[in-house]
Amino acid sequence: MPAAMPAFAIFTTVRDHLRQLEGEGANESARFYLARWLFLRLLGVVYLSAFLSFGSQVQGLVGSQGILPAARYLEEVKSVIGPERYYLLPTLCWIDCSDVFLNRLCLAGAALAILLIAGAAPVPVLFLLWACYLSLSVAGQSFMRYQWDALLLETGLLAIFFAPGGLWPRLSQERPPSRVVRWLLWFLLLRLVFMSGLVKLATGDPTWRHLTALQYHYETQPLPPWTSWYMHQLPAWFQKLSVMVTFVLELLVPLLIFLPRRCRHVGFVGLVGLQLLIAATGNYGFFNLLTVALCMLLLDDAVFPARVRAWLPKAGGSASGSLIMGARWAFAVGIALLTVAPFLKKLQLLEHSPRWLSDSVIVRNLQRGLSRAEQVATSFSAVNSYGLFAVMTTRRHEIVIEGSDDGKSWLAYEFKWKPGDVRRRPEFVPLHMPRLDWQMWFAALGDYRQNPWLGGLVHGLLKGSPEVLALLEHNPFPDHPPHFLRAVVYDYHFTTPAERSGTGAWWKRERLGLYYPVVSLKDRQ
Repeated sequence: MPAAMPAFAIFTTVRDHLRQLEGEGANESARFYLARWLFLRLLGVVYLSAFLSFGSQVQGLVGSQGILPAARYLEEVKSVIGPERYYLLPTLCWIDCSDVFLNRLCLAGAALAILLIAGAAPVPVLFLLWACYLSLSVAGQSFMRYQWDALLLETGLLAIFFAPGGLWPRLSQERPPSRVVRWLLWFLLLRLVFMSGLVKLATGDPTWRHLTALQYHYETQPLPPWTSWYMHQLPAWFQKLSVMVTFVLELLVPLLIFLPRRCRHVGFVGLVGLQLLIAATGNYGFFNLLTVALCMLLLDDAVFPARVRAWLPKAGGSASGSLIMGARWAFAVGIALLTVAPFLKKLQLLEHSPRWLSDSVIVRNLQRGLSRAEQVATSFSAVNSYGLFAVMTTRRHEIVIEGSDDGKSWLAYEFKWKPGDVRRRPEFVPLHMPRLDWQMWFAALGDYRQNPWLGGLVHGLLKGSPEVLALLEHNPFPDHPPHFLRAVVYDYHFTTPAERSGTGAWWKRERLGLYYPVVSLKDRQ
């Protein structure tokens, strides 16, 4: 019995320390009830827009008659990968990958997002939201591999451990938000923004180094709205100043996240301001709103009016039980290790360690275990790498798909959002992510052989697939599919104010040549 006393004392001390870390402080500046409430509602709006957006495109993108049929993809995976496919490519579509099931996944996600906004059973709802979106991300293949899809999954996973328990938690009776999970969410925000600034310097891209990147960005970004035309006309000195401000906002402001509260509030203003500027001059789906949702966690309860704080629990509320706290800390430690593991690998510390250490069984097993954990975490999008616009695109190559019945007269297909007709005004796409339009931008950066999904698009247009045609704005062959199809690449530039005044065109373009060779349905069979 006496021998067990020290162990019991250690357990009690650790338990009390965890409760102190997880519990709310007496000072309102240490409380984050309202920040959590706002964060979860905004996350619900993000999930709702993400599921509705993908649901409106899912059949054309990965349905049975779509560009990259998900069922065929999973069958091919099944033929070459054994049971490990279930954790390497985790998706509920292993159970069913029919068109009906894909639609139901999107509808279920939208319904669950509404429940999250309403505050109903947040923990199980968040888990189901994460599972549904992860399933669609795997089934979506190339169309669901954007950084903000990974960001939503990583944020959604952390939110499961951050949300209040209960079937219908009331703000006045909630347990204190977990401090350790809040730190993880802060760290996620730090990685997202800081790495976006760091990669711009690490790549050595001359446009960032010489502060000229924004002289190209507004014109060459994937889906520029009409405001980008005006931003592009601003003088060079303003564009260079804007790049300097961007570096401050991405490299210095994120460092305020873990500093005292007044510094955090300054960081909140800077980071939200950056997202508003990006949203005002570009179309990035739900990315900006999701980042703003993360920024909300920088605001403590003392920021809000007293009449709002009156809804909150009194200071000194009880913390979560020891079991829940232990689970949160174990989860936090695991996520932290997986986050820093890539950096430790790059340092190659073991290569410079003593031979007896690098050859030891313990170290080798640790390396294998860490690699397997990284693989699984990557499969589930638990930890991701971020860094936007590391290299600035300086020319805008735009692909125009054309069809013909005789191989001589060609008519162009018009996409819904990407540039095509030079007279059409570039539009905003609030919260919607037109994934085919985005993929066309990426395809123009390389060769069609590097983008095998293009073959599926061409095949769908030659067949006259209604699902694929629904992704486009204008079909120049409404009565029958064309006999021939090709893709032409153009060099696009914004017009000058004088040119737009004279012609009414937002763009001017120069034909560069064929991007995709002339093909017929017979060639595709």
